[in-house]
Amino acid sequence: MSIPIHPVSQQTRSTCPYCGTGCGVLIGSVGAQIVSVQGDPEHPANFGRLCTKGSTLHLTAAASVTQQTRLLRPLHRAQRGGEAQPIAWDAAMAMAAERFADVIRRHGPQAVGFYGSGQLLTEDYYVLNKLVKGLVGTNNLDTNSRLCMSSAVAGYKATLGSDAPPACYEDFDHAETLFIVGANTAWAHPILFRRIEDARAARPSQKLIVADPRRTETADMADLYLPIRPGSDVALFHGLLHIMLAENLVDHGYIARHTQGFEALQAVVAAHTPAAVAETCGIPVADLLQAARWMGGHTPTLSLYCQGLNQSSRGTDKNAALINLHLATGQIGKPGAGPFSLTGQPNAMGGREVGGMANLLSAHRDLGNAQHREEVAALWGVPEVPAQPGLTAVEMFEAAARGELKALWIACTNPAQSMPDQATVRCALERAEFVVVQEAFATAATCDFADLLLPATTWGEKDGTVTNSER
Repeated sequence: MSIPIHPVSQQTRSTCPYCGTGCGVLIGSVGAQIVSVQGDPEHPANFGRLCTKGSTLHLTAAASVTQQTRLLRPLHRAQRGGEAQPIAWDAAMAMAAERFADVIRRHGPQAVGFYGSGQLLTEDYYVLNKLVKGLVGTNNLDTNSRLCMSSAVAGYKATLGSDAPPACYEDFDHAETLFIVGANTAWAHPILFRRIEDARAARPSQKLIVADPRRTETADMADLYLPIRPGSDVALFHGLLHIMLAENLVDHGYIARHTQGFEALQAVVAAHTPAAVAETCGIPVADLLQAARWMGGHTPTLSLYCQGLNQSSRGTDKNAALINLHLATGQIGKPGAGPFSLTGQPNAMGGREVGGMANLLSAHRDLGNAQHREEVAALWGVPEVPAQPGLTAVEMFEAAARGELKALWIACTNPAQSMPDQATVRCALERAEFVVVQEAFATAATCDFADLLLPATTWGEKDGTVTNSER
């Protein structure tokens, strides 16, 4: 068997679009055709390494993909259920503007909604945010990040006052204790897991604690594995803090200088005795004590967590309880320490930075803060930014299913397949008067519900910015 080798005439630095690690890649191309991809050895996120998906990234640009499944021109469906027909770009844009303007004239700006994605570039996110909140006059803009990373956003804001993860990948090398919870890093962030392996090989004294109901590949590597019961994360974190308080493993000076409300937290964790928490979590008391002693005191401790905490009915509580452990021990703002949320989508963090959610504004400004709204309105040159909070992702489709949202614009995400409660989502798409889907691939399930399909560029086809987990 022979393997064709394509001569590369140009090499372009870029970023892998598959996850929030943000690996640097070198794209090899011949003319306008991408023919190869390799890890960028100078990139600080991956230093040349790529996972299996990243190393085959160039295949998504193959002619077999672009010719068979890509949306290459605007399409208009004159009747729901009918065949979508090609339409000129100018006509498509005019139709979208006219139909949305008509809905706004008849029902007001709260009758339209925009649903985006953590795969949009930061510039796209920003312009969409400005269009919706600054021009249209509604905060009904949310993204599929609402289903995953919004718990991390709320947890950081509730405890630190800002959605700003205070850690970086280099901290792996300086931590004495790594605490991985709600994440199977070996599978979900394999390049970061390689960095963890390197750090442990260089510093054999480093301890790894993994809390997960499942015995994952990550758990197999742990020095201490805590197979907690599903949903018992908050009890675990409160129990760890209870032990740290009892054994004087907290930093009272840091607490006094940099925190508020610690007495109330003490009162909450007082009931979380080792015996009670061990019973709730289904783990031995001895393991709970060991985890607290490895994490507490002045030992640099780095916590890594992902969707096991975030995608939960108590996701914000779990995030806040874990961050409180770092605040109580002063394990934040120093090498090898901090609560580090690992993002899933490639630009979920970038979207958060520019306010791409129903309750956020650009530059980490809060929609609920009148001064912040005035600042953003002045920057955009508009009289005001509406104060009424927008509908979140699930709320948006529920409102459309009830007939309250009349027009939907969906960009770079596939809610007819990926959203929960598919019956409601599909009812919403069917009931809306006008649905625009901005999508790169014609095979996405949501395309079947679109009145207007707008083809989108994808990886390797445009310039822009993404922000990875370490910002």
